[in-house]
Amino acid sequence: MKFRIACLVISFVAMVIAVVGCSKSGPPSIVAISGVKETVTEVTVGPDGLTSEQRNIVGRLKVDNKPGAVKHLYVFSAYSGQCILYSTVREKVTSSGKRLSPTSVATGNNTSGAVPGFQGVPFAHNGQTQYTGEMLQDDGTYGSSIEYLYWFDERGVYHSHYVSGGQIVHVSSEPMPVKNIIINIESK
Repeated sequence: MKFRIACLVISFVAMVIAVVGCSKSGPPSIVAISGVKETVTEVTVGPDGLTSEQRNIVGRLKVDNKPGAVKHLYVFSAYSGQCILYSTVREKVTSSGKRLSPTSVATGNNTSGAVPGFQGVPFAHNGQTQYTGEMLQDDGTYGSSIEYLYWFDERGVYHSHYVSGGQIVHVSSEPMPVKNIIINIESK
């Protein structure tokens, strides 16, 4: 009996040592084919508790959602550098893939099969709770960016622009000193 208790105690102590030892070492580090090992760094945050990247995202969301703001859209030729289109933008340029509701819904419980019992992210649709695998983004929309861009100019006129090869699109909160514009949407 004493031998059994001693074995149990030793087994328990060995298990505790193994668990503590494993938790301290963590997962194995990732090594590239070249032999370079994964590294970790410490990122310093500002007095607001945010990193520079987080602060930029917060700033962009504030600028993009400022009611009544006017921005300036320029399309430049990547070949000549010439400005081929200019327009004011009321508040924000939006990509065509953006939506106010998700584009897919779950058809049954745990359609992904990844997590037992997981139905997806709930959202309201026609007064019912539906589930989707999509997440509501920081700007309050679903979907992806760019197939074409659309915007309303400061006069309220709607514009859409299909970006194709050879174009550089630039949106600014202040007008730029562009000398020559081929198509000025603001000209009356």
